[in-house]
Amino acid sequence: MSRVSAFSNPFLIGFEQIERAVDRLSKGAGDGYPPYDIQRLTTDDGETALRITLAVAGFSDDELDVTVEENELVIRGHKNEEPERIFLHRGIAARQFQKTFLLAEGIEVLGATLAEGLLSIDLSRPTNQRVVRRIKVDRES
Repeated sequence: MSRVSAFSNPFLIGFEQIERAVDRLSKGAGDGYPPYDIQRLTTDDGETALRITLAVAGFSDDELDVTVEENELVIRGHKNEEPERIFLHRGIAARQFQKTFLLAEGIEVLGATLAEGLLSIDLSRPTNQRVVRRIKVDRES
């Protein structure tokens, strides 16, 4: 039985890569750790920007890795266990994580900051300018 997706419409040409990315993202979407927010911001010059904020309490900046891989923003956290510590109760999560966000074409990662247990990643969102290009129709000879 073949799978039917929203991208199988005959008018959507060349979207196979996006379909694969959406499939990859949907497989990892069930894990809610760490929690995150996405905000739309307006910069001083009136441009639209985005900010992704993840709650990463307990992680230091050297235990976090933020990369952009083929239009995917990937945030990884890896905690180094300290074998000399003996816990009577462990309620603070210290597990590894990976969060992936699919970025639209043209979105740029401006930077990341870690403050008070929150990792903030700023993104610029370009203003879309409508481009109309006329294609000349040639006559066969």
